[in-house]
Amino acid sequence: MLIKISKSSTIGEHQVTPEAVYQQRRQLIKGLGLGLGAAALSGSANASLFGLFDDKDDAAGPATTRPLEFSRPAGYRPELPLTTEKVATSYNNFYEFGTDKSDPARHAQQFKSRPWTLAIEGEVNKPQTLDVWAWLERQQLEERIYRHRCVEAWSMVIPWLGVPLADIIRAAEPTSRARYVAFETLYDPEQMRGQASRYVGGGIDYPYVEGLRLDEALHPLALLTVGMYGKTLPPQNGAPVRLVLPWKYGFKGIKSIVRIRLTEQQPPTTWNLLARHEYGFYANVNPTVDHPRWSQASERVIGEGGLFGSERQPTLMFNGYQQEVADLYRGMDLRKWF
Repeated sequence: MLIKISKSSTIGEHQVTPEAVYQQRRQLIKGLGLGLGAAALSGSANASLFGLFDDKDDAAGPATTRPLEFSRPAGYRPELPLTTEKVATSYNNFYEFGTDKSDPARHAQQFKSRPWTLAIEGEVNKPQTLDVWAWLERQQLEERIYRHRCVEAWSMVIPWLGVPLADIIRAAEPTSRARYVAFETLYDPEQMRGQASRYVGGGIDYPYVEGLRLDEALHPLALLTVGMYGKTLPPQNGAPVRLVLPWKYGFKGIKSIVRIRLTEQQPPTTWNLLARHEYGFYANVNPTVDHPRWSQASERVIGEGGLFGSERQPTLMFNGYQQEVADLYRGMDLRKWF
């Protein structure tokens, strides 16, 4: 077995995000009149957060996961303290299963990710439809330890398993007109309660969609991800296949992907459609450009220590990956193209 590592700075001790921070986006949705009522912010939500890491939550851990074989290339294993698997699989944003951080682990356990196909289409010479599970068996998976930074100003450090996104895009042979890559999540309201109810799912117009410039998608750090902590992805973390872009805010990491489409025009993205002035297309981690309603200069590292007594740590430009990705944005006004 090999093993991958990245250069990057040190993360301080694990800390937990105050409730007020992670509810800020829900306050936005409520303000837009999209159905997150007082009940969603009431004592029951608070209780689920405060009990998130109690022993009783062990039952809400990863479901239907299995070990994977993978290499560990030296370039992607920075000396960073990992978030525990229990925390990373219990504290999630996946509005298809609800807007509270514990909702995905609670409500996604019966999610069926077999069979699963992934279409690669659009401006390509070789459109493909992959049987994801058969495709996975043929891949040389890599473990990559990446920082994960949420736009809500909290962070984790997670060992992901996957393949470079560039591999699957190049295999489809982009045409000369391809300039962007669009992604789409499964639409299945019978399985995803948040898609069946605007109240439960935060008022989002599903299916969830995301997009990148083609050069971003081809960057070596962009990972088409099928596992974490040595196993297949649990449903609350985006099974069976998701995107991980460590230099961008976490909402760019679209989960449970069913379609990748190369396009000539910039594709729409879910949070940009919902609140264009708050969530840009690029969504690069940038401590000098605040969210309109909170600072991005620092963050809290999610851990098992509880909500109280945690301290903030400075946020790094491009989440610590400036050396690797800054050239992608050379000459751009990052306040305008946020």
